[in-house]
Amino acid sequence: MVQKKAFKGTIFTVLATTFVVSVLSGCASSNEGQTAKETDSAKATTAASQKPVTIKVEVFDRGNSPAGKSVTNNYITKYVEDNFTKKTNIKVEYVPVPRAQEVEKLNVLMASGDAPDIVFTYDSNLVYKYVQQGGIAELGSLLDQYGSNLKSYLGKDTLAFGTYDGKQYAIPAKRVYLGKYSSEIRQDWLDKLGLPSPKTTDEVYQTLKAFKEKKPGGDQTIPLGFALDPASYEPIIWTFIKNLSNESRYTQSQLLGSREYPVLMDGHKDGVRFLNKLYNEGLISPDFALDKDKKKLYQDIATGKVGMYAENAGESYKIQPPDTYTVLQKTVAGAKLAPIDPYTNAEGKHVKPSYIPAGLNVIIPKTSKVAAEAVQYLDWLAQKDVMYAMIYGVEGKNHNKVNGLPVRLDNEDTKQNLYNYGDYTIITNGTDFGSADKNTEALSLDYIEANRKDATQALKNGLQDGLSPVRFDRPIEAEAKYGKALSDKYEQLLVKSILSKPADFDKTYDDMLKDFMTNGGEAIQKERAEAFKNIKK
Repeated sequence: MVQKKAFKGTIFTVLATTFVVSVLSGCASSNEGQTAKETDSAKATTAASQKPVTIKVEVFDRGNSPAGKSVTNNYITKYVEDNFTKKTNIKVEYVPVPRAQEVEKLNVLMASGDAPDIVFTYDSNLVYKYVQQGGIAELGSLLDQYGSNLKSYLGKDTLAFGTYDGKQYAIPAKRVYLGKYSSEIRQDWLDKLGLPSPKTTDEVYQTLKAFKEKKPGGDQTIPLGFALDPASYEPIIWTFIKNLSNESRYTQSQLLGSREYPVLMDGHKDGVRFLNKLYNEGLISPDFALDKDKKKLYQDIATGKVGMYAENAGESYKIQPPDTYTVLQKTVAGAKLAPIDPYTNAEGKHVKPSYIPAGLNVIIPKTSKVAAEAVQYLDWLAQKDVMYAMIYGVEGKNHNKVNGLPVRLDNEDTKQNLYNYGDYTIITNGTDFGSADKNTEALSLDYIEANRKDATQALKNGLQDGLSPVRFDRPIEAEAKYGKALSDKYEQLLVKSILSKPADFDKTYDDMLKDFMTNGGEAIQKERAEAFKNIKK
């Protein structure tokens, strides 16, 4: 395990410095007694019915809990208490973490030694950094003892994404649906203006210009809804990439957090230039740079101002918040959203990022004294009847069955009790019904019946020509070291380049790219090039 030497390379903020010191002290005090500690935890689990134990579990707080509910007190937490705690005597205490600040908050919790016994992140590089620093528990033996359901449900392919240096440090959630983004357009606007649905990037541009000129949404018409969010810009930028060969993606892209950034790939600058053009011609949301959480975008869509936008695949058609389409139809009589897949590359393909078959990385800090009980809880979550109850609630009350598959009901009880179910079923992203066809069918049923056909098409669009991030056999250390800082740098590159005057675009973009490269981008590029040489051998 790399420890002190790696620590020096990770200190680029005061927070990181604090984190390193804390983890070092944690390792110094706990490494020697780790085996004994795991043995004690195992004994505690065996005697769980006699001796009460409390495990702390992170949960995302999205700020959307209904009145009278909270992320620590709701239908699902009560279900856990009744069906897990009362049977095992292992109490689960949920620790809220703001969704928008998950990485920063996790770093603070880990640095202070106050991290819950179960934490998680989508950022695999962050997990690797914790591994290097000795901050998280190795879970192989605990999975063998207490994780039979986990190992069966996740399978070797998914679990492999949680291995580092041949050891199991993370438990990746199984991602059932791999589509990431889809686009929607106001079909009623197209009908009103006598326009066809755009099928290429060039046609998108012409449609947006028509929306601006004719103003079908009134004086505040926004042709293309846009936010400082990957769902807004990635489906556009990736279609400008000219070389999608493995070598190009391995050596010219960079994995920062959980996303692949094509920042050095041929065509990336052209994609950003296109966004600059849209901005300067008044075709996209003017205040997108201030809208990282998409709240303004959702508001503009729901109030009928937006003509077209990209989103997480099928999101508008769901019955859960933000209920974009439902609110839009109540706000604007006759409003109609239609799913489209319009952005095309030079080959006519609708390329866009997709997910790897693993989602959240669930980890247990080495400071935890109840690691075995934590694994037992995760193993309980992997039981299909448990997942089913936490995701779909009670049959007849929260869902009915169609062809043996659950269909969520659009009623107040469901909205009140199952609003954030995915934040508790952390070992799965989606529900696996045993086959790709069944999973797709089941996913399409999880929408309002009137929207189901469009939702199905949006989900299919999200899968079309999808590009899963390329993966090296081992993590790229420079990505773990610079990942968070460079993802912020990338957003700065986008914002300043898009907002610049067309005449200043080249200089602005080149200056921001230079800043990106000198602050870690060059180190990542060099390491990836060397790692690719090893793949070719």
